[in-house]
Amino acid sequence: MGIYIKFAVVKRVFSIFLGLFNLLAFGSLDSDAQNPVDSIEWNMLQDFEFVKKKAGLNSLSGPEIGFKVNQTELFRAACCNLGESFTTNPSVDVSYTDAATGSKQIKLLGLSGNYVQLLAETLPVFRGAARPYALRYVPGPWLKSISVSKGSGSVKNGFESITGQIDIEYLKPQDPAGVILNAYIDSQLKVEANADANFHISPTLNTEILGHFEDRFINHDSNGDGFTDMPDIRQFNFQNRWNLFLPNYIMHAGLGVINERSLAGQIDHHTSTMDMMTDPYKIKMQTGRYEAYMKHAFILDKEHSTNIAWMSSGSLHDLDTHYGFKGYDVKEWNAYSQLMLETDFNDKNNLSIGLSYNYDYLRQNILLTQKSPYILTEKENTAGTYAQYTLKPIEKFTLMAGVRADWSSKYKWFVTPRMNIRYNPTEDITLRASAGKGYRTVFAWAEYNYLLASSRSLVIENLNQESSWNYGFNASYRLPINSETLTFSAEYYYTHFNRQVVVDYESPHVLTIGNLDGKSFSHTFQVEVSYESSFGLTALAAWRLNDVKTTYQGKLLEKPLTSKYKGLFTVSYSTAMDIWQFDLTLQLNGGGRMPAPYLLGNGKWSWSERFPSYPMLNFQATRWFRHFSIYAGAENITNYRQKNPIIGSADPWGPDFDSTLIWGPIDGIMFYAGIRFNFGKL
Repeated sequence: MGIYIKFAVVKRVFSIFLGLFNLLAFGSLDSDAQNPVDSIEWNMLQDFEFVKKKAGLNSLSGPEIGFKVNQTELFRAACCNLGESFTTNPSVDVSYTDAATGSKQIKLLGLSGNYVQLLAETLPVFRGAARPYALRYVPGPWLKSISVSKGSGSVKNGFESITGQIDIEYLKPQDPAGVILNAYIDSQLKVEANADANFHISPTLNTEILGHFEDRFINHDSNGDGFTDMPDIRQFNFQNRWNLFLPNYIMHAGLGVINERSLAGQIDHHTSTMDMMTDPYKIKMQTGRYEAYMKHAFILDKEHSTNIAWMSSGSLHDLDTHYGFKGYDVKEWNAYSQLMLETDFNDKNNLSIGLSYNYDYLRQNILLTQKSPYILTEKENTAGTYAQYTLKPIEKFTLMAGVRADWSSKYKWFVTPRMNIRYNPTEDITLRASAGKGYRTVFAWAEYNYLLASSRSLVIENLNQESSWNYGFNASYRLPINSETLTFSAEYYYTHFNRQVVVDYESPHVLTIGNLDGKSFSHTFQVEVSYESSFGLTALAAWRLNDVKTTYQGKLLEKPLTSKYKGLFTVSYSTAMDIWQFDLTLQLNGGGRMPAPYLLGNGKWSWSERFPSYPMLNFQATRWFRHFSIYAGAENITNYRQKNPIIGSADPWGPDFDSTLIWGPIDGIMFYAGIRFNFGKL
């Protein structure tokens, strides 16, 4: 075990921890702050108070199957970024893709996050090269809510949703004027600072500045393999957002900049002459991202909600990576635009029609040997049109059916039909069903460049467009018990791929990204029970089974590195007048299949055929004050870690080195603390 610290900051960091602990344990509560309201807003009476919302996780109100995570649910864990915002959620899994770069991915319906369409307030975001690291580009304190649509969603936002859509909603410029600050630190000496400042320039014009900084002042090697458990990430993240509200016109616009440096790999011990003879294996990443968006809505008829909307976005993602002597550099340009018309014929019929255009261009420099790199350019223009009709003949029934037709410069014409139904046979029973198709263009080098952190030979075939059908059903029953509520729900999803890009680990020393030749599908079944009391207690228990199989080299096998099941139990308790809040989350992640093992040079097997199940336990306590709140907690209290997450770590330049076979936690127990401030109007 080795811990290598930038000693100049240790004393200061320790004093911050001590100060937060004292304030959490002994701070006083102002007497007139003991009246929280049902809103995470500033109470604009005489001054501002930091208060919290009652409800945390709610089903989507329309026919789509899914849920909405609001700030109360996000506040139940550290939520440093989007990747850590689903800790208390049974449907979305977040896992590492490799042990060297620290990249994470979402898994929904048992499948990779590449099949989840990421949106930011209905605009597609983080495509291509941004996708492997997108979860850390969205700071948690910036989030107002997250809407997750499972299975077949709306055709409005494009054709790329295969297992679902995740729509990120940021804090708004039109929120009450003032400043919110958040500071965070953990036992691995990762520090974060976040700011949200709203300025109301006039009754109709508002602007907002969002800022984020993070850095890690420690290189931690808990398993003693000579590699850092977590990368040293230094990130600066900035957004400026604007809103203009006029009687018949609404404008939203903004721009954002991300600058990130990530360092990982071997810790340079230099403890002996032998250490000096071999260069340490280092992974370096430098990211610059620049983006802008605008939305315009022209209200034509308020009575029938008739409006025309035009929204556009553009981004440049500049990524420069080095994996030992290998390298991957990319400049990716993306432009997106959508024009839509929406109207209610009456309270039972709604129509939405639109046009969309998307442009991707990637200029890539790829270095696989110590010779000169080769240049690869990829681009795609996609133009499409859609129509979506919503019928609500009676209060208990809603049908949403849509179809879109798109033309791609790479794949020509393709059609995307989708349908969602909601039916309430009684006031307390809700039935939902969905069916639809999805497509996806794969930019393999951009999306899988982290696989270069392996000595395997990487083979990428001429790839087809992915396409699949998804079918889903959800039933929920709400049982009122006096002033309390008990909710039961069950759901099933089936995803069937017609065409798929498959990452094949089954051959020793070779990793192939190629087209599916055979069957590939996913069955997911989930049940959950939630309870909400009138005395501050809420609880949720869920169980999910995954049956995910793909054809590898002519054999239909379990998808590797995928848990067969997941169990989750989470409980939250708030004391009288919500002065204290305590949150506990327990996960049980089922075992699964590993890629086919092989004999190493030392005569031992590379790994076991299957990985075991493992538990994860998290806890957080929050103290609410008049103008601020303090939170402290611990993650992975069970201290469970995947043993030897890096294969061949003793010889990273040798033929057996591989850091991409991750199925469990990389680091052990971690403690953290933070503070949130609300200041009034400046």
